[in-house]
Amino acid sequence: MRLILNVLWFVFGGFISALAWCLAGVLLAITVVGMVYVPACFRMAGFSAFPFGKMVVERSELGEHDLGTGPFGCGLNVIWFVVAGWWLALHHIVIAFAQAVTIIGIPFAWQHVKLAVISLAPVGREVIEAP
Repeated sequence: MRLILNVLWFVFGGFISALAWCLAGVLLAITVVGMVYVPACFRMAGFSAFPFGKMVVERSELGEHDLGTGPFGCGLNVIWFVVAGWWLALHHIVIAFAQAVTIIGIPFAWQHVKLAVISLAPVGREVIEAP
């Protein structure tokens, strides 16, 4: 079932979302300051392309402590929100509204809403397989 949902997701907008995340990662990679965001961008691009069967958790929940957790991670997420987070969240909300018009698109719209929330603060999060 996950395979079918992921294929449908990818065809009906997942590739556009993944491209948006990759574009953000490439644009941020151009600057030295933006390099800290590149791993999070590409991690979320993979999740945005094929989200079913996976989930996003805080790294602190996994017992990992790095620059993306704690007060430094919070500061990075504030900068992320100003630079790229708001337009990625807007992208996901627009697609969610478009897909929610149909009954079949409601599960996909809900996934876009979850991605919009994640796109506001992706630093310090990890994508794992769902249990």
